Amino acid sequence: MSDAVTIDRLTKHYGPHCVVNNVSLNIPTGCVYGLLGRNGAGKSTLIKMLLGMVHQDAGSATVLGEDSQSLSPAIRTRVAYLAEGHPFYLWMTVGEAIRFTRAFYPRWNDRFLAEILNHFDISLRAKFGRLSNGQRAQVSLALALAPDPELLILDDPTLAIDTVVRREFMESMIYLIQRRGRTIVFSSHILGDVERVADRIGVLVDGVLRVDCPTDQFTGSLRRVVLEFLGSVPDFPACAGLVSQRQIGTSLEVIIVGYGEEHAALAESLGAVRVEVLEMNLEDAFITYTRGETRPLPLFERESVPC
Repeated sequence: MSDAVTIDRLTKHYGPHCVVNNVSLNIPTGCVYGLLGRNGAGKSTLIKMLLGMVHQDAGSATVLGEDSQSLSPAIRTRVAYLAEGHPFYLWMTVGEAIRFTRAFYPRWNDRFLAEILNHFDISLRAKFGRLSNGQRAQVSLALALAPDPELLILDDPTLAIDTVVRREFMESMIYLIQRRGRTIVFSSHILGDVERVADRIGVLVDGVLRVDCPTDQFTGSLRRVVLEFLGSVPDFPACAGLVSQRQIGTSLEVIIVGYGEEHAALAESLGAVRVEVLEMNLEDAFITYTRGETRPLPLFERESVPC
């Protein structure tokens, strides 16, 4: 089966700042791909380059087999995009937005659209200016699904949506996932949502793709190793899979990818009185990859008070 999206050394600068740095990845057809990264990591810029909304400085990308910078109208009708914040003309009603959007798509499922809006209890006469953020997100999803797209691209779709509506939104997206052959690419700050629905994940750190693998492989391969010492704390030896290490009092905390017998032997050779190996969930793993260098909080001296 061919890839729905291919990205080859894609790079974008804004002035001297490189926001997407030499990114390469393939997203198979039928995959649900979760794109993670902190604010400013380059997620939205990468997505906009895939849609031809931003021109890259170097590299290339294809979407459903066509160059992303020159997507034909025929390909665009097979792709749906939900922008961050779900922007609409606030003076429009939901019905007017449907008629406006329908004109761009030769294939349109009015019955399916009506079922989604009915499920969310949204009236065609409602104006966007009076809808909540969650309701606008629900209408965005309905409009995106109505043309039955082969590729659905969502840029942080649950931003500023409350927990209940977010769960309903994700369940609707899962319904689309279960329809054979559909591909979804979505960025999100809600790591639980990503862990729940994504087959694969990518983690962008300062524009660099640091991780691209199946979700369970990412969480299953990382370990936090805590070594307790009676005296001075040594550094952990350089080795394959070592992500980071930091000293906390008389303990050494080490993050390792693919922890195995070699790492266990290195830990034992340091003379620790106790070694604890802990699994990490997706949030722990994400923070480890994206937080960068950590510094201790400053200690404030108590001002002396005259007697």
